[in-house]
Amino acid sequence: MELNNFVEKMADCFNQTEASEITPSTRFRELEEWGSMMALIVIAMIDSDFNKTVDADDLKAANTIEELFTTVQNKPTN
Repeated sequence: MELNNFVEKMADCFNQTEASEITPSTRFRELEEWGSMMALIVIAMIDSDFNKTVDADDLKAANTIEELFTTVQNKPTN
């Protein structure tokens, strides 16, 4: 798994935010469209695209997309 691929997948989750605004340093929870539904979409994307399981606590602990990427990398494969 590469950071750039993860950033692209995250950008695909956000429909109202320009993909160019999604970078490793993006504070994803501060984006206008972030909410409980978006959290579920991100959790589902990580499960389907990377075969890893994250939960709400993992999302809360990560401030940036790169931090979330590191969390996902450290999770065991399903």
